[in-house]
Amino acid sequence: MKEILYLTNERREKNLPAQAVEELRARLRGRLLCEDDSGYDDLRQVWNGMIDRKPALIVQCIGAHDVIESIRFARTHDIATAVKGGGHNVAGMAVCAKGLMIDLSPMRSVHVDAQQKTVRVGGGCLLGDVDCETQRNGLAVSAGIVSHTGVAGLTLGGGFGWISRKHGLSIDNLLSVDLVTAEGQLLTASPEAHPELFWAIRGGGGNFGIVVSFEFKCAEIGTEVYSGLIVKKFEDARQYIQFHRDYVRTLPDEMTVWMVVRHAPPLPFLPAEVHGKMIVVVPFVWLGNEAEGRDLIRPIQEATPSHAEAIGMNPWAAWQSGFDGLVGHGARNYWKSHHITGLSDECIDQTIAFGETMPSAECEIFIPHMEGAPSRVPIEETAFSHRKTPFVLNIHTRWQDAADDDRCIAWARDFHAATQAFAQGVYVNFLSEEGDERVKEAYTESVWDRLVKVKRQYDPDNFFRMNQNIKP
Repeated sequence: MKEILYLTNERREKNLPAQAVEELRARLRGRLLCEDDSGYDDLRQVWNGMIDRKPALIVQCIGAHDVIESIRFARTHDIATAVKGGGHNVAGMAVCAKGLMIDLSPMRSVHVDAQQKTVRVGGGCLLGDVDCETQRNGLAVSAGIVSHTGVAGLTLGGGFGWISRKHGLSIDNLLSVDLVTAEGQLLTASPEAHPELFWAIRGGGGNFGIVVSFEFKCAEIGTEVYSGLIVKKFEDARQYIQFHRDYVRTLPDEMTVWMVVRHAPPLPFLPAEVHGKMIVVVPFVWLGNEAEGRDLIRPIQEATPSHAEAIGMNPWAAWQSGFDGLVGHGARNYWKSHHITGLSDECIDQTIAFGETMPSAECEIFIPHMEGAPSRVPIEETAFSHRKTPFVLNIHTRWQDAADDDRCIAWARDFHAATQAFAQGVYVNFLSEEGDERVKEAYTESVWDRLVKVKRQYDPDNFFRMNQNIKP
């Protein structure tokens, strides 16, 4: 084996002796892969097809031991390091060029304590792994909306989904974590143990260590939920969105109603002549009696005409994976996003105008309604700062051909700029690679200052910097 060229944290090129690589390989329980090894190209891929980086080494970790060995090796040789959980982050920070990728994807164990209604989740788990196990007991973790999302990245940034308005964010249900620090120490962080670290990881992202397992409180939701899609006509978009912005804010926490503006995919319940046309999709989940849910949805059905509907009692795990096909791996993705203070008429007008000029049929304007239980958690109880804003506006730009990069990215940036006046902060998990000052907008000033202090304590050299970075 020959020497391997790699980059240091300061982006200098150095050579790694072959003997050092073989010594690391001997200490690991998992696999160590170099560029010429079988499976290397598959493992370096992340969800966003725009990201094409080749790490010098990939360690597939079996457990905490491998994570510790990887961190100590990287520190000894000053190797730039990235951490891959699910690899779903739009900024593609799970992989670094000519560095070390610490890959947690083999760590997908899920252990449910049905009596205590808790679940212990490995650092490489996907949401679908958790649903599969918790649903055997009618339980669920309040998390995201796509089953191939990684639990780790989603949770460390906050984590919201269909049941968050009733049961809180993912971080609000986090009981403890096992985490490996930048010094290669394995710690348990909880409200009782390392409480300041536990505070920081709940919204501060992957800045403070590598979480090898999460312990969550589960919600009892049963195995089916009353849910569905109502597909509205785009020509009535202004009238419908004006109704929507007011009505959804009157709903109980058990009801979550979101909105998506996009071209119609070929859904089986939609008439063929609607496929490819602009639509307003209104998806919802109701955690309660079906008859009560029908009564709450009826005003939405009657607000403006609909193309079609698909509504009923749906298995939770099937609902959670029902949107996977629209956001599969490999496409090119670029997001711009902000929390917004309300859907004013001016904001609605911009949304419709940019909807009319979408650069590809796969783009979406995603507007989840927030509020509910998360908004009643004190702002500084966790590092997730923007709990009071009623809506998020996520400009999800998605396309296939690299030749369309400039056009698609420009549309997203222009849309984002046109709605900046209605913004109040940003959800850190929805950030693309946008620079240091933009990361700060995910937090209030006091929360940011506190995060920096925790960073100085647990990662003073900024070893964990391949993320939405909080510099020490």
